[in-house]
Amino acid sequence: MDELLNRLRQTWHSTIPVSEFMQIAPLSFTDGELSVSAPLAPNINLHHTMFAGSIYTIMTLTGWGMVWLQQQLLNVDGDIVLADAHIRYLAPVTSAPEVKVRWPDTNLSPLQRGRKAKVKLEVQLFCDGKLCAQFDGLYVSVPKM
Repeated sequence: MDELLNRLRQTWHSTIPVSEFMQIAPLSFTDGELSVSAPLAPNINLHHTMFAGSIYTIMTLTGWGMVWLQQQLLNVDGDIVLADAHIRYLAPVTSAPEVKVRWPDTNLSPLQRGRKAKVKLEVQLFCDGKLCAQFDGLYVSVPKM
């Protein structure tokens, strides 16, 4: 699993340059849950808390990463995009966050038949054990031709 998480990190950093600057990295992927983090320092704002844009980015990428991981496990290929999203900022992020997403009971088999697959994900960001942001995203994966 470490190799798969390393490939995810490399994919983020090579295709989305801001993710490397932000130092976003997957922490774990077990029992259908992906956990991701980034240090506070490169993502800080004038209030010495995490910049809202960084929060949005890490939550978006955590959801995207979950879809990517599921595609890897099922050996299906698709271009993943965020089609719709809503975020709620609940509390300031004052230390390195832990962002978590669970895989819902969703089927990616349409990709095997050359059709797009849609996945709704709920992503949560915790800081020192406290829920600080909630992100709901609709991801679409389009088969590669």
